Amino acid sequence: MKINSNYDNLVPNYLFAEVAKRTNDFIKANPDKKVIRLGIGDVTLPLAPVVVEAMKQGADELGHKETFKGYPDYEGYEFLRQAISDYYKGFGVTVDAGEIFVSDGAKSDCGNIGDIFSEDNTVMVTDPVYPVYVDSNIMAGRKIVYADSNADNGFAAMPPKDVKADIIYLCSPNNPTGSAYTYDQLKEWVDYANANDAILLYDAAYEAFITDDAPRSIFAVEGARTCAIEFCSLSKTAGFTGTRCGYTVIPKELERDGHNIYKLWYRREATKFNGVSWPVQRGAAAVFSEEGQKQIKENIAYYQENARIISSAMDELGIYYTGGKNSPYIWLRCPDGMGSWEFFDYLLENANVVGTPGEGFGKNGAGYFRLTSFGDRDNTIEAVNRIKKLLSK
Repeated sequence: MKINSNYDNLVPNYLFAEVAKRTNDFIKANPDKKVIRLGIGDVTLPLAPVVVEAMKQGADELGHKETFKGYPDYEGYEFLRQAISDYYKGFGVTVDAGEIFVSDGAKSDCGNIGDIFSEDNTVMVTDPVYPVYVDSNIMAGRKIVYADSNADNGFAAMPPKDVKADIIYLCSPNNPTGSAYTYDQLKEWVDYANANDAILLYDAAYEAFITDDAPRSIFAVEGARTCAIEFCSLSKTAGFTGTRCGYTVIPKELERDGHNIYKLWYRREATKFNGVSWPVQRGAAAVFSEEGQKQIKENIAYYQENARIISSAMDELGIYYTGGKNSPYIWLRCPDGMGSWEFFDYLLENANVVGTPGEGFGKNGAGYFRLTSFGDRDNTIEAVNRIKKLLSK
């Protein structure tokens, strides 16, 4: 019996687990200190009332024989897929309900999509990068190459001219850097993928935070339907971080190596995934209702104001950053040339504020730090005041 030796190539501690360990150790040693967490990007506002009511109704329906539901359709119930399709239409993108798979979140599908691709493929990720893109492919034993995101390009990497990849991961608005690609930038990525017969895996988990004319879907870009798969999530859009629901879009015409990608993914899901529960899908459908959109936009506006508060503090302090506008994340340069973990410890010990060290997202994250706007308003204001007091010395 042998273990998958690719796991030996992983970083020993997952980034957010290490952040949690250091934070908990500090709290244990300093029980009198009020620690404010602006690190891990979990939400703090409750689910929208219309969503809660739909989930209650869904749970009640499971208690009656005539409305009981067992296994859901592998691709999700048609009523939810149609609601998602109509949502896309609302910002000018055509996605058929038959091209949508309902999932338990974008993270799962971003990590699992590799099941349908050969281990011989070369994977390209931007650096800094959301860890699951890298770790899931290390687990599979694939070669990984990097496209550099840095201050010179506004932390929005573009396709390297001299590197070929078969699978490309993009996230826009980006986690961790908060940058959002323009149409022209995404068109360059789409053209690169098509020219190299590659598949572009596009994570749109933060599309609801876009406030300018940046594309909210890769399928707003000409040529994307012949090269792209899109993942999205209700975790940050509607507070489903604990409830778990998202969706993946695969155009029916997308093919590679003589195979239809939609059919391959359907086959994988039918084998390994039994779907999202009835109450959760009922709640998810309520997100896309007129009242649901009104209520979740109020929550998003709350987080956007938190982001503005943090961004304004960075402006006041003269600290370079990206994000904060189209994103709930603020990606800042550590002051005084500090390293990422050095600044993490400095901020925790002297301001009792937790953020996320940039180097945990890749080599280009060294010397950078991520703050999140998903906290409570009063705590966010207090944390910002502590940071300003500390860094103004």
